[in-house]
Amino acid sequence: MERLRLLVNARKTRCLRVPEEPLEFLSRVPRGTQLPLEHGLGYLGTRRSAGSVRSICRKISELTQARYGPLDGGEMVERLDRVMLGWANQFCLGQVAAAYAATDAHATKRLRQWLCRKHKVRTGKYARGSYQE
Repeated sequence: MERLRLLVNARKTRCLRVPEEPLEFLSRVPRGTQLPLEHGLGYLGTRRSAGSVRSICRKISELTQARYGPLDGGEMVERLDRVMLGWANQFCLGQVAAAYAATDAHATKRLRQWLCRKHKVRTGKYARGSYQE
């Protein structure tokens, strides 16, 4: 690495046993990239990092703030869809079900809150409003 003049971040670099220990990707892994294994090539043990899930949840929260109340419900759903589909396409390798479930639950909650604010519906312990506007 020194000969190539590449800096290695010691805090982020580690050795692990695949497939027992998962690899976490915070940034984009190009489609078609295969991780080298001892006996061939494959995608064993990859998953989305908690930081990437928190990042998309923060973005969803920003998009569903009260200041966007004047938007039409369909327009809001389209905006959320664009952001979530972009994130899903960026992080499509490996085990994605848990990450997708967490972001979907957060988006559903935030969209329901946004709709309740928009239509001035009071919410109590349980969320009110249907899944359709």
